Amino acid sequence: MSNKELSALSLKWNPFSEDVPLEALRVTPKVEHFCWRVENQVREGGFALVTGEVGTGKSVTMRVLEGRLGRLRDVSVGILTRPDSRLADFYRELGELFGVPMTASNRWGGFKTLREKWMAHIEATMMRPVLLIDEAQEMYPEALCELRLLSTFHFDSRAILTVVLAGDTRLTELFRSKELLPLGSRMRVRIVHDCASREELLAGLTHRLAQAGNAQLMTTELAAALCEHALGNFRVLLTMASELLDAAIARDLHQLDEKLYLEVFAPSTTRKPAAQPAKAVRR
Repeated sequence: MSNKELSALSLKWNPFSEDVPLEALRVTPKVEHFCWRVENQVREGGFALVTGEVGTGKSVTMRVLEGRLGRLRDVSVGILTRPDSRLADFYRELGELFGVPMTASNRWGGFKTLREKWMAHIEATMMRPVLLIDEAQEMYPEALCELRLLSTFHFDSRAILTVVLAGDTRLTELFRSKELLPLGSRMRVRIVHDCASREELLAGLTHRLAQAGNAQLMTTELAAALCEHALGNFRVLLTMASELLDAAIARDLHQLDEKLYLEVFAPSTTRKPAAQPAKAVRR
């Protein structure tokens, strides 16, 4: 939708988009506590874990955490964009993130140079570099194992990297395998996202509308109905709300209400009944 269409509804941006400004994301006490613990962990290094079902807020937590870490002095943050890469490409991306040239033919050299650069950063700032990995359930086990080896030093007594992994329940299943059990046991800070309550969904929706500039865009009754039908999943809630916003723009409406909800989502009651087969005529 265009800026003109949004302005007509007194909106600065689409409140139901995934790509909203950071201030539009409501930070729950649980997420606040998790971010605080990770911020403190940056001085010591180690692993942190964000897990939960699809659409329950893992990526939002990572966005909030990135914003918090970005405000810390002397913290170097890298975001892995291709978690599904094989080992050679995994090292290439790490090298690009932290300014270390990597070649597939000399992985040992890259491994050594990466660790030396991280240790030099620690000596200069007392802060561990940070690596954020969303959709970590897509990573190959060999890349996860390599990450564990990369991040520790001197018989595992010293961590030289802070790693935050986010993924759905497949990631926790991976950590139960014999190959990845040593990594799973290293998660020092954890947050598990469950289905949200109706009140939590409503608070998040209300916060987005207010931040976007029009807290009255949606009627109270409609907001309650959407939260009731979202099954505790914030992504489902945003998808339904976005569909209603599109419909409102198409109809030149200035508020989303229950009537619009029924028009968009309720099964049609105006269909003609199916024709009955003609009765045989007795002769």
